[in-house]
Amino acid sequence: MSDDDPVILRPVLEGDLPFFDQFMTDSEATGAFAWTGWRDPRHWRRGWEENALLGTDGGTLLVTAGAESLGFVAWRKVPVWNGGHYWNIGVQLVPAARGRGAGTRAQQQLVAYLFAHSPVVRIEADTEAGNIAEQRALEKAGFTREGVGRSVAFRDGQWRDVVHCGILRGEQGV
Repeated sequence: MSDDDPVILRPVLEGDLPFFDQFMTDSEATGAFAWTGWRDPRHWRRGWEENALLGTDGGTLLVTAGAESLGFVAWRKVPVWNGGHYWNIGVQLVPAARGRGAGTRAQQQLVAYLFAHSPVVRIEADTEAGNIAEQRALEKAGFTREGVGRSVAFRDGQWRDVVHCGILRGEQGV
């Protein structure tokens, strides 16, 4: 990824599916904060065959820069009172793309996309309390730290605290 290449989100194509396999089978590619053990490598193919990873309850888009695949962003519907919902989002980048601003830009674009194409008023993101880089990326993307959930995520043999962040419609500067 060159600094001149803009970060672009796009739908996942069938030819992209081998790129996604590494996030289910390779702890190095997934990274310390996202690796939760071996997972079914057919997960992505099944989702793509069902709805090309773009459903009414959530979706996944590929993050690219130039011709390079950097990772993906995903969102899922979280139901709330009286039939409403908000989106919970996340980003996963390959190691070579981390620490270079691609995650911040990808999350900004996803927030803009979701506010433009759905009536939600709120989007949230969660990250492990120890993942300071992602907390900074979320802050740069316009999210506000809203609190800490104690012992919410189980990884590597122990329960871990999670930082909850949110952004409301009209707060995004993208």
